[in-house]
Amino acid sequence: MSKDQPLSIWQHLEELRRTLLSIIIGIAICVVAGYFIAQPVLGWLAAPVGGLDKLQAIEVTENVAVTMRVALLVGVILSAPWIFFQLFSFIGKGLTKKEKKTILVAVPFATLMFVGGAAFAFYVMLPASLQFFMTFLKVETALRIKSYVDFVTNLIFWIAVSFELPLLVFIFARIGLITPKLLVGGWRVAVVVIAIAAAVITPTADPVNMAIFMIPLFALYLLSIGLSVLAFGVRKKQENKE
Repeated sequence: MSKDQPLSIWQHLEELRRTLLSIIIGIAICVVAGYFIAQPVLGWLAAPVGGLDKLQAIEVTENVAVTMRVALLVGVILSAPWIFFQLFSFIGKGLTKKEKKTILVAVPFATLMFVGGAAFAFYVMLPASLQFFMTFLKVETALRIKSYVDFVTNLIFWIAVSFELPLLVFIFARIGLITPKLLVGGWRVAVVVIAIAAAVITPTADPVNMAIFMIPLFALYLLSIGLSVLAFGVRKKQENKE
């Protein structure tokens, strides 16, 4: 088959299967590596509440489950460059050489955005949310390790993922898949989707907890609109030159 000949739907599915398998293998390797540093990382995650000795476990298997959850988060963060490379390579199979170059160049930026989102969640959002929840009724709070780690890892992972939105919008606008007009016109839909996502992501679907997720997500959506204008303008200039 010629390289220029389009792939069939089954060939696309086979490429997708290979991509997902490669991603899973990469994550699995990094999760194993993450297991060996899970306990120091767990101590670092517990620092905002005074350390591990401030947390309590009430189930026999709770400490093991928490360690594995932290290992999974570490594994995903470590494997982020590999994940983005595989995903962007799959997306770029049907694009022109210039468009492929744009996507592959985005891999390091996607990784930086992911890590930056994780850092933002831990250093900015987590202290603010803990301060609110733990002083809400001015009652001394005994933190359960599973509840705390679930909350922290959810916050870090989903905010890190959401930080990819501006970059993805820039790429899609750059290759002509979306336009700034579409994003501006769909802001109401975006609010609804963000609210639903916040309700699913947060451990408790109370308004305050949801707002902690919704506000930065909507701010990222607005940033995405600005980047789409920039990318769309660059694309139009290039098309005019050609």
